Parts: sequence; structure tokens; C-alpha cells
Amino acid sequence: MEIDIAVAKTNKYASPESGDTLEFVERPNGGVSVVLADGQTSGKGAKAISMMVVRKVISLLAEGVRDGAAARAASDTLYAERSGKVTATLNILSADLQTGTLVITRNNPTPVFIARGDTVECISTASQSIGTSKNIRPSITEFPLESGITIVIYTDGIKNAGDRSGQLIDICTLLQALLEEQEPTPQLIADSVLNQAIRLDQGRPNDDMSIVVLHVFADETDQIRRMTLRLPVTAPVQY
Repeated sequence: MEIDIAVAKTNKYASPESGDTLEFVERPNGGVSVVLADGQTSGKGAKAISMMVVRKVISLLAEGVRDGAAARAASDTLYAERSGKVTATLNILSADLQTGTLVITRNNPTPVFIARGDTVECISTASQSIGTSKNIRPSITEFPLESGITIVIYTDGIKNAGDRSGQLIDICTLLQALLEEQEPTPQLIADSVLNQAIRLDQGRPNDDMSIVVLHVFADETDQIRRMTLRLPVTAPVQY
């Protein structure tokens, strides 16, 4: 099998910095985790919050701490640093090769979608943002690592896309259409959802937007690990 993970993200319109932070970390006993945090509000202040949360989680996962414990520790750290006055949402998506499982850890009211074939399931169990109090527990979903599974997680900028025009994005329907009509790559799924969210916000995203798509392929590969990053850069103004 092969695990393929794709990311697509963009800033809030006219905001020079995204309040969403996303990082990858290899698990010490085999596998990989993706950590996505969205700091309260947007811009530089939100970025500082989300970076603090992600760095805490990444450091603990790299030491072998379990995902749920890492999420609770990050919440306690944010609470202590900001006296419970600042919140952040947090998602951890892990492919744990030691246990042979996929693990979804949520401190985020935004749902997660899991597709098996062209059947899409929405995980929308109650989940609380971190930082508001001590001992906030995440919602954890764990299931066997098997081929054909697609997982989609995202921040609330995508969930609330189109809110101003009264045409909210329907990710479940969009995902089903993509899976029924073709065999989309994770990057195609991520780009399609993000582009639809931007269109619903009339080309001016009302919030930072980030989406992560993981898919497990059945085919064996050459055992080489690969990662590709594309980062748009605005050239500085010349005087």
C-alpha cells in the first residue's frame, strides 16, 4: 500500500498572513502525522497562536506521545499562555504503522469526511476548540489502515464559504461527485474543494482556508518516500 497526502490552503482576502498552520512529522515507530491548527481570528496574531499549538503537538508526537495526549497538552499550554482568553481548533491525522491504523484526533467543530470507494461518511461528533479551560479532551476516531480510504479534513474558512451569499459549500456532495466520476488524486480533491470554496466567497476568501486529503492506494511502490511543496511567492516591491 501507499499513503498519499495532499494539502491546499490560502489566506483570507487582503490578509498577508494565514492564521492556519500545518506541519508534517514522521512518527518514531513508523508512519506520519499531519497537524493542522487554526488560531482565533486571522492574520499575525492568529498565526502566532496556531504555530505555538502545532509546534507543541509536533514535538510531542516526535517523542512518541500518543495523539490524544499531545492534543490535551497543547490545549493546556495555550490555556496557560493566554489565560483561557484565546482559542484554536486542532486536527491531527495520523497513519500509524506500528498499530496499522489511521487515527483522526479533533478539537474542531468542523466535521471530517471519510470515503470508502464512493461512499462518504461524515464524522461530526461534538468537539471543542482548545485553550478555553484545562483538560479539554479531543474526539478520537481510529480504524484499520486499509486501501481505498480517503480522509478529508479542513478549517472553518472552507466550512463557512459562501455564508455571505447564503450558498454554503456542500463538501459531501462534491466529494461523492469526484469519486463517482473518476479516480481523483488527493491533490485534485483538495484543489477542487478549495477552488469551490473560493468561488462561493466570490473570489475573496472570507477567512483563511486549509484542506488536507489523505488516500491509501492498494498498489505497492518502489519504497521511495517523496514530498512536493508548491509555495506562491509575491515579489517585493522595488523602489
